[in-house]
Amino acid sequence: MTPFSADEVLARCDVLAGISAATDGIERAYLTPEHARANWTVGEWMDAAGLDAWQDAAGNQRGTLAGPTADAPILLLGSHLDTVPGAGRYDGILGTLLAIAVVGRLRARGVELPFGLEVIGFADEEGTRFGRTLLGSCAVAGTWQESWWGLRDAHGTTVRDAFIAFGLDPARVGDASLRGQSIVGYLEAHIEQGPLLQDADRALGVVEGIMGARRFELQMTGEAGHAGGMPYGRRRDALLGASEVVTAVEALARDAGAIGTVGRLHAYPGAMNVIPGRVEFSLDLRAETDALRDRVWREIEEAALKAAASRNLAFDVHELHAARATHVAAPLAAAVEAGIRASGDAAPMRLLSKAGHDAMAIADLCDYAMLFIRCKDGVSHHRDESVRADDVALALDAFEATVLAVADAHDRAHD
Repeated sequence: MTPFSADEVLARCDVLAGISAATDGIERAYLTPEHARANWTVGEWMDAAGLDAWQDAAGNQRGTLAGPTADAPILLLGSHLDTVPGAGRYDGILGTLLAIAVVGRLRARGVELPFGLEVIGFADEEGTRFGRTLLGSCAVAGTWQESWWGLRDAHGTTVRDAFIAFGLDPARVGDASLRGQSIVGYLEAHIEQGPLLQDADRALGVVEGIMGARRFELQMTGEAGHAGGMPYGRRRDALLGASEVVTAVEALARDAGAIGTVGRLHAYPGAMNVIPGRVEFSLDLRAETDALRDRVWREIEEAALKAAASRNLAFDVHELHAARATHVAAPLAAAVEAGIRASGDAAPMRLLSKAGHDAMAIADLCDYAMLFIRCKDGVSHHRDESVRADDVALALDAFEATVLAVADAHDRAHD
């Protein structure tokens, strides 16, 4: 197998797929033994590519290639290494490994760049363990929030306690930040997680921006009662109230051009012959602009309050996450477009990302751009996630050409 080739990248994706807390799928969450093992493995590959590998104060796996001078700026490359439960093997992971391979190829050819390179395998993009996404990239961006230390996982372990158990010092999380350093920008390659490239018969695309997102835990509370003995007129059925909200989410989001998803719903006490007295459910809401997203949320909230009032229920909201909509920096996006053209596509396709990425958090630190790679049927966050080897080869060529295009633009700007 040729070093730093698409075949090697795909083989490494398979290796990481074997680092999982689940036996029937891929699950690799923040600050777990699987996280540590993945970091160690990726660190070995970073070393082989000529990067100085290290784990930062938030648990991100990083690799640094020094620039031509001590004060040279750095170009960031990367994606994430964590997964959702039952994940595929390419979401995040492919982009991280492509970045490492690009560095290896550039070093093998003796290419001298006007800036340093840093590859980052972000530790917690998905939020699988603690319910708050982008923890790793927020630490790098310098936007870590003190309130996150108290977040708990399903077993009651706090982020603070998990840091300590992992060997990290909560007091030093700020050391992960690149704020104040000279940064050229951030480039991320990622599978599309949608079918648009496949439908257009394109291997690669240029990302124009990332939808803004908000996530909520919602609760309807009524009163449990006997399924046979309680008359309809006296029922306070929390599940019926929640069901009205679920259908309203789809209708309101679709009509407005946003995307709303209820991915989890639990009714309590959960017996077949008991009227549900409490229902906990989630909401993931996304839109191209924050204003549109927030307007749709207000409409959903109003529908939920009306449903609760009509059934004598209480409706409660807890917001877990909010990420603003972001747009790529035109010069970096132009470099991605040039990279794709260099791979043979004369008119690269442009797409808006409906999924969230670490680039959303890094946008608070520096400019960013993204390269999308076709995935089969747009399937992601699922074991059937699949990419074509020839597309990965094109992506590797395009990503390398993108870095070179950024270097050319940097040289021209500083002549």
